[in-house]
Amino acid sequence: MSVVVVPSPLLSVSGAVAGIPGSPDAAVAWHYGDPFGEQRAAVQRAAVIDRSHRFVLSITGKERLTWLHTITSQHVANLSDGQSAENLDLDLNGRVLNHFVLTELDGTVWIDTEAERGPDLLAFLQKMVFWADAKPVAADYAVLSLLGPGVADLTATLGITALPAALQAVPLPSGGFLRRMPWPTADSFDLLIPRERLGHWWAELTAAGAVPAGMWAFEALRVAAVRPRIGQDTDDRTIPHEARWIGGVEEYGAVHLNKGCYRGQETVARVHNLGKPPRHLVLLHLDGSADERPVPGDDVTAGGRTVGRLGTVIDHFEFGPIALALVKRAVPADTALTAGPTAAAIDPDSVPVDDTPQAGRLAVDRLRGR
Repeated sequence: MSVVVVPSPLLSVSGAVAGIPGSPDAAVAWHYGDPFGEQRAAVQRAAVIDRSHRFVLSITGKERLTWLHTITSQHVANLSDGQSAENLDLDLNGRVLNHFVLTELDGTVWIDTEAERGPDLLAFLQKMVFWADAKPVAADYAVLSLLGPGVADLTATLGITALPAALQAVPLPSGGFLRRMPWPTADSFDLLIPRERLGHWWAELTAAGAVPAGMWAFEALRVAAVRPRIGQDTDDRTIPHEARWIGGVEEYGAVHLNKGCYRGQETVARVHNLGKPPRHLVLLHLDGSADERPVPGDDVTAGGRTVGRLGTVIDHFEFGPIALALVKRAVPADTALTAGPTAAAIDPDSVPVDDTPQAGRLAVDRLRGR
């Protein structure tokens, strides 16, 4: 379905430049006049980023976790208070429909996801309730992200005594909560706050020293960390193994491999036990001297043959133009590639290592006497 996202009120902040019209980030600031300086601040100091275009929903009810556990890919039945996780909604063939982050806090599960996908995810969850004691509803909450080691100096402003550990959350005195994420940097936090408090928190954090930064900074650091964004770095054929979403909560993944059945689980189990994903997500370095830039969805080719799909394209303050791409697993890391109109090279450190013996394959070999 088509979703109209209301522009953020923070676009009125001095220096704010909105995202490109029609892009996923058109409703928030892309930068505030110094894109590379904002990225440096997010790595070396503290930066605050408006991500209020994220869709937020809540789930209440005594069976909220056990019910959600049965219909999604992550093991969430026993999440403790304040614990967070990444999670996926898959179709019957194991292809990724939705990626979201959830937090269990004080009797409520909070979920945030991409604006364009949020209404469909909510509709799916509401349709799947049946007789469970679970009530998913849209929540008028907004997301701000805080990045950088200097976030440690903002605890008094936030009204908390200490920062939470990765994938843990602490409530804020005035409502909402602060959640620590394992990406895009080692010092990454999300504030989920009542939407009417968005301007208040922005003013408080920037007055305390947080540098205003746009989505350009967040996206550049995310791409450098090789973390996919659904719809940008995935297509309608993407399965979890291809996009590095395999792993339990403690592994910072979104797909637990030893939980009960859920929609799409058969494909996940088959690939894990018997096969290999046809593609994998890698980081590309792009030729910065090219006259044109590729765009998400462009073909990645080798010798004129299509070997992959380009995802997010971004300029990084240290690495220059970089991108994520889903590339066929058999393509060697040193292959000369073309991404759209631009020469590209795979960052060898980004190539996943998938040489672990598979339980299913070993069992087949034993049956065959190998």
